Amino acid sequence: MNADAINDIAARHPDAFRPSLWKRYATPIGILLCILYTFYCAWFFSVGAVLEKANWNLAGAYLADWVSYEIRPDIEFKDNHLTINYSRFSKLGSNPNPDWVTKQMAVIERRVDAAPAPAIATNKSSQGSFMAPGAPTAESPAASSDQSVPAAPETVREEAVVAATVVFGNGRIAITPNLVTVTRGAESVTFDIAKNSSVTPRTPLPNWIEQRRPGSTAYVSFGFLGRAEVQNDEVIAWRRFFGWANFVFDTNSPFWGKPISEVASLIVSGARIDPSRSNAALAWDNILNNAEWQHGDVWLKLLQTIVMAFVGTVLASIVAFPLAFLAARNVTPSRIANQLTKRFFDFQRSVDMLIWALFFTRGFGPGPLAGMSAIFFTDTGTLGKLYSEALENIDDKQREGIRSVGAAPAMVQRYGVLPQVLPVFLSQSLYFWESNTRSATIIGAVGAGGIGLKLWEAMRTNTNWANVFYMVLLILVVVFIFDNISSYLRRKLMGTIANGNDERRAPTGLPPAARIA
Repeated sequence: MNADAINDIAARHPDAFRPSLWKRYATPIGILLCILYTFYCAWFFSVGAVLEKANWNLAGAYLADWVSYEIRPDIEFKDNHLTINYSRFSKLGSNPNPDWVTKQMAVIERRVDAAPAPAIATNKSSQGSFMAPGAPTAESPAASSDQSVPAAPETVREEAVVAATVVFGNGRIAITPNLVTVTRGAESVTFDIAKNSSVTPRTPLPNWIEQRRPGSTAYVSFGFLGRAEVQNDEVIAWRRFFGWANFVFDTNSPFWGKPISEVASLIVSGARIDPSRSNAALAWDNILNNAEWQHGDVWLKLLQTIVMAFVGTVLASIVAFPLAFLAARNVTPSRIANQLTKRFFDFQRSVDMLIWALFFTRGFGPGPLAGMSAIFFTDTGTLGKLYSEALENIDDKQREGIRSVGAAPAMVQRYGVLPQVLPVFLSQSLYFWESNTRSATIIGAVGAGGIGLKLWEAMRTNTNWANVFYMVLLILVVVFIFDNISSYLRRKLMGTIANGNDERRAPTGLPPAARIA
């Protein structure tokens, strides 16, 4: 037919070629409904208000904490000098002296209270009286008591810090007992410090310095490099550095602070640091028992997570396998058995794995056993449902063929059903094994053991975000590896089954006509 004939037919039968109203407007109506639903969700969840009130600076600081660390010097104001202190567990060790904090030393004089000298009790008026020797009398109560005599204050000359400078890349804070000068790039602000009273800027504040009310603390921002607070009694600085501090050795290790070449030389040929073991064993022990990163404990918890996922999935697959045959209508003709088994599956999978984890944590206590039980219960219901649906969708011709030769019911299931569903069963179990590796992390946060509990503990402190990122990376690596292993095994399994079926359907060595027959 040519175009004219087609047009002629369309003209004579317009109703047959006219699209329905729904087909003509389905696409624009669908797009309009999606837009309306998006606006509805934005209104219902107050997305605009949430975004407006969001503290993006705080979110950025949290993200920066994942890949960096801070060191905090506290510079306290004294009458004519400064004192510089670091946190108790500083990443710089017990004697921090960073090059980005410079100090100006000078000899100062300061008054200190001398130790009081004890007075000698000499109460002659009490001699021969009925009162105990040395007891105070009305005539001389002070002289008759054993009280310490206060000593006059002493003047001490010593060397102390009279000025300090904290460097933040292109910014700096210059500090003296009564004056603080903050510089960022080309801008500079000077604060007059009235000790224990006020912080007063001499010029208007730029946008990177905030003072919420006159005389109060000034909050200084240096971007990623850090921040500081200028208070009326001290300056607190947070200096940020990219990377993970002391990731291999902590400050208590004899290898801490040494270059890689020196550490390698000590391990290979150096004299023993600990006479009871080699330097290599000592270094490995220091890595595992790193007080800041706790590598040994983190790796052990990660192994617990992997074992939890594996054992829970295997047990669920073993239990769900026979129950699925009871739930399948075409395998088990009893409607009562079908319904009871399916409702049992619904009960197990309708309760979330996290809820099961909470339940078993109360029953067994915190630990991997609760996690394995939660995975086992949840996956038994889910795998049982998937297995039974796969059984109900098999081709009955194979069962009829096996049954026609007089095979027993068990043999019918073995050779007429299992070859069809076994690849599906194994593929689904492998997928759940890989998925449960992620799920085991979540349930670990409620006390079910594994690295999830360790991750939750690090997040609760609100300070160890680098440790959180470290554990997240380990989880990502494990999930990536297990996903590839699961995919590889599924491909090999499906390929082997397919090749086996081809060989059974078309045996080699026969002519084409015989194969077709």
